[in-house]
Amino acid sequence: MLAFAWTQTRACAFALALLSGVAVSALLPELPVARYDLLVFYGVLLTLLFWARGWESGRDIAVIAVCHVIGLAFEVVKVALGSWNYPEPAVLKVAGVPLYGGFLYAAVGSYVCRAWHLFDLGLVRYRPRSTAVVAAAIYVNFFSHHWLPDARWVLAGLLVAVTLGTSVRFTVRGVRRRMPLALSFLLIGFFLWVAENVATLAGAWRYPYQQHGWEPVGVEKFGAWALLISVTFVLAAVG
Repeated sequence: MLAFAWTQTRACAFALALLSGVAVSALLPELPVARYDLLVFYGVLLTLLFWARGWESGRDIAVIAVCHVIGLAFEVVKVALGSWNYPEPAVLKVAGVPLYGGFLYAAVGSYVCRAWHLFDLGLVRYRPRSTAVVAAAIYVNFFSHHWLPDARWVLAGLLVAVTLGTSVRFTVRGVRRRMPLALSFLLIGFFLWVAENVATLAGAWRYPYQQHGWEPVGVEKFGAWALLISVTFVLAAVG
């Protein structure tokens, strides 16, 4: 168990470094450069460091970049719809979303890519096409539910259905083990929800109910992350 936890920590290196940067930046005195802009440069430096050290391959960086772009597009729409906001000023903002916002999704992409290498992941009975279709529908539903009926429970059921019998094979201390893919989505979603609580406490962004003081992020976001991680997983599994 300790070996598994340590490997998970290594896989989370980019995410932990980024989250630490967000937390530390909240404690800094007022600077000539906006905090959100500093975090953009910090995210770029982290990406270059991981690539230069060989911790992430060129392909990994490509996957992470796609996660960044998809995540930034997601943020622009959700912020415009009032789902959450970024309260601090910044020069490097697009439609109210600081560019560092994309690094939050890039961090998830980094985790999946690093876990793939460190655990020597393999998939058993994986259905790439059907899983990709459901993941795409999940991504679209996060937007469309503002105007159309929310299909997240239907999509959650479909995700379970298309991953039924699919397992992830991974190696810990030379021993090959396996875990149901759907369970891995659930576990990752939980830890992303925990990370989101830390990030909002540090002022990374705010939900409407946090405008006058921090409150824990609603537990429904746990389920949202468990669904959204399927998008990142499908991207990482390509090729």
